[in-house]
Amino acid sequence: MPTLGTDVLSVQLYTVREALAEDIDASLRRIAEIGFKQVEPFAFQNFFDGLKAGLAKYDLTAPTVHTSVVDADVDEILGAAKELGIKTVITPHTDPELWKSEEGISHIADQLNAAAEKAAGLGLSVGYHNHWFELESSIDGKHGLEVLAAKTAPEVVLEVDTYWALVGGADVPALLGRLGDRVQALHLKDGDGTRNNKNQVAVGNGVIPVWDFINATPNLKYGVVELDDSELDRFECIAQSFAYLTGKA
Repeated sequence: MPTLGTDVLSVQLYTVREALAEDIDASLRRIAEIGFKQVEPFAFQNFFDGLKAGLAKYDLTAPTVHTSVVDADVDEILGAAKELGIKTVITPHTDPELWKSEEGISHIADQLNAAAEKAAGLGLSVGYHNHWFELESSIDGKHGLEVLAAKTAPEVVLEVDTYWALVGGADVPALLGRLGDRVQALHLKDGDGTRNNKNQVAVGNGVIPVWDFINATPNLKYGVVELDDSELDRFECIAQSFAYLTGKA
């Protein structure tokens, strides 16, 4: 079985958001003890100081972060990202209504392009992360996410949430093949393939063909483990995911 190295693996901190809010230091310690070297924060400015201290303390880095640059104060976000050592600021969600028309997608693309220009001046980049509705969207026979890719500069990277892409109706390996080098990161999650977040489980314990998605992304820089929710202990799930993806299960 193939494996991913710790230089590629990361974990989306939203997975353990409750624990993070209660004790950020203890949460980052547990993640480091599992074996992760990288994390992907969300809304990082809300807990900037604790995150900065914890990353240094536990020898973790945050190369990517989830914070929207659409309809946002881009300069402030990019400045904070630069200070924290983040390389790519990824917009994690946009209004689903915007994906019902080409004009709505253009609105998102224009703002991503403008943010990308500013980011480049700081040595950073910006990206976009999908849910299911960007794939359910169809504009002239193409998934909305592909329309966005066509409307954004090559410097705007894509982080494809493979679980939600599947739920949205995409042939995910084929989608990844068409998007090509624009895809630098994947969200890796498992479950029953429905929108019921409570049914998500550790990677390798559900029905999602995760390795098919990884193998369709030859230039993968970051494989980010995430659970939106679960009936199970989410720290245990990310530990099992780490073991499965690194071949240590």
